Amino acid sequence: MKAAATPQKRRKILPKAQRRQQLIEATIACIARYGLASTTMHMVTREAGLSVGIANLHFKTKENLLRETLRYVAEEYHKGQIDIMRGREADNLSNRLTALLHFQLGRGVTQRHKMSVWFAYYGEVGARPVYQKIVSAWDRAAARELELLFASVIREGGYTDIDPGELAIGYAALIDGLHLALLVTPRELTKQNAKKIGRDFLRRAFPNHI
Repeated sequence: MKAAATPQKRRKILPKAQRRQQLIEATIACIARYGLASTTMHMVTREAGLSVGIANLHFKTKENLLRETLRYVAEEYHKGQIDIMRGREADNLSNRLTALLHFQLGRGVTQRHKMSVWFAYYGEVGARPVYQKIVSAWDRAAARELELLFASVIREGGYTDIDPGELAIGYAALIDGLHLALLVTPRELTKQNAKKIGRDFLRRAFPNHI
């Protein structure tokens, strides 16, 4: 007697948004592992456990996938900062400054694979105008909120001879530099020391708030 055929296991159908997120997270993993230029659709779909056809259905091309991945990474980081600076995470200015520093140099942001992806895209900004457009839009929004936050702290504390715009530029440059150092020389700079450096910067500027 012929044995009955074993029914094939059907792939679970997930909502469109969930499939897109799955592919974006796989792209982040691949860029961190192989680099931006070497990442292919086949690598991404293998990482996600999906077919190339599904990736093409959602993004059509590798360039579209890379662009949407950058948009996701930029929004995740900058929206997190902006929410804190607007007071959605803390009830007063001192707490906002502390919360902002902990977010920028916290575990969620300073995961190695996320920083690798962020700097991989930054390396391509000059050659790819669309990347520059995505990054600069979020950078400007975050810079604006940081200047407003610093201006509020300056008014509240009665600090004199401090330009909030210049201070915001200096602080943002410091955080970017600490991110790069954590990625490139992790044995020389710990996350704890990076937070101390950031805290010392803010304490010198706003001694009554930190």
